[in-house]
Amino acid sequence: MKKRVLRKEFFITLFIKQNKWHRYSVFRHTIMVAYYALRDKNYKMIPAALLHDIGKPYVAFQDEEDKLTAQYSFTNHEEISYQLIKNNPLISEYTKKLVRYHYLIRGKNVAKRKDKIGRYNRLSKILDKLDDNFKKDLEIFLKYDDLAK
Repeated sequence: MKKRVLRKEFFITLFIKQNKWHRYSVFRHTIMVAYYALRDKNYKMIPAALLHDIGKPYVAFQDEEDKLTAQYSFTNHEEISYQLIKNNPLISEYTKKLVRYHYLIRGKNVAKRKDKIGRYNRLSKILDKLDDNFKKDLEIFLKYDDLAK
């Protein structure tokens, strides 16, 4: 079995800071997302709220610009979060799906704004395959995520 070495970025992002878009660490942000779901009595989203960013500390990195501003980036964190939970039989398929796709709407919008056509098209195809009720849930979850920034 491969030994996993946790880097300083893991602990810094988990407990201290993320980046300019988040005033909270990953841990506190996660608790706040769960709080907003609980406040709205949206109980089915609480497990996803607690799990949606568990991959962030593992993928945290700083490019040259990040180093200058003491910020962190988390590319593909939603897929890593999903990979960490996908085989757990105690976690519902709904929760796994919400964790995996929680960044889909925002990612699509960012790709469009930055003119990354290939990424935009790929994310659009994934979003188009999801049913309308789940898309509404993604929008609600995104609201909780934004409130917790």
